[in-house]
Amino acid sequence: MLILCDSKMPAAAKSSLASFGEVIEFATEGITYETISGHPDIFFCKTPGGLVVAPNLPEKYFTILDQHAITYSKGRLAVGKKYPKSARYNTLVTEKYSIQNTEIADPVIAELNPAHKIIPVKQGYVQCNLLALPNNTFITSDRGIEKSLKQHDIEVLFVDPSCVQLDGFEHGFFGGACGKSGEKLFICGSLHYFTESEKIEKSVSAAGMKIVELYEGQPVDVGTILFM
Repeated sequence: MLILCDSKMPAAAKSSLASFGEVIEFATEGITYETISGHPDIFFCKTPGGLVVAPNLPEKYFTILDQHAITYSKGRLAVGKKYPKSARYNTLVTEKYSIQNTEIADPVIAELNPAHKIIPVKQGYVQCNLLALPNNTFITSDRGIEKSLKQHDIEVLFVDPSCVQLDGFEHGFFGGACGKSGEKLFICGSLHYFTESEKIEKSVSAAGMKIVELYEGQPVDVGTILFM
């Protein structure tokens, strides 16, 4: 199991994560703004149709993917320094839905998943703000995404993201502090900082998943922990 995580993830969380697979610390320079420069969900979009990767991903990470025999498709649009060009690959794709800002998402994501129902949202950083559970329910920290999903009769829990740390910003987002592998939901921090912690536990349990807190501190938005 290859695990891609922001190089700025707290050391205690990285140490815990290493017991679940080979951890690759992710970082880039000069491509996008510093706060999100090490966030995997800025450069990668994991979909049922295959992994989509930004064409301007640093070459050393293409080499790592090749060495581990991880197949991928290159997107057509480069990640840029500012929004919206920094959110080209931040779409969330499940077995049924592709949830994206259709005005900015790289087209390769939709092309690899042609049968998926596209749910358009105004938020560009979808992966950062949305977590999909296996039973087609969702947890989000964005009111706009919550509204869009409910309009499609999709069950969604809103979580206040104010406790999530993100350098340079008032707060980060719930999805960006998480990662999924099999039946495990990993959180970079303690769930108990969230006012909706009991509701989160209930939703995750109902989906047949178990929560793994990577360290006991305040949750940190690390741009999604990517398991491959």
